[in-house]
Amino acid sequence: MILSVRVVPKSSRLLVKEEGGQLKVYLTKPSVDNLANEQLIVLLADYLKLKKYQLRIIRGQKSRSKLVEIDDNPDRKRK
Repeated sequence: MILSVRVVPKSSRLLVKEEGGQLKVYLTKPSVDNLANEQLIVLLADYLKLKKYQLRIIRGQKSRSKLVEIDDNPDRKRK
């Protein structure tokens, strides 16, 4: 499954909202040294009740608009 995510880095709060068919995620970390992407994965995993290894950014690593892939098989760990 693929999710469309819009990220707002350096926000004053951590929040996930559904907005117009995509998720809008407010992050407190800046988009420097991959900090915002790492926080995004942790927050989405918690929000979706998944493990971090089940989520992967497949497009938009350096953009506010991202595509995140969900591995629906919880038994298969990525290397």
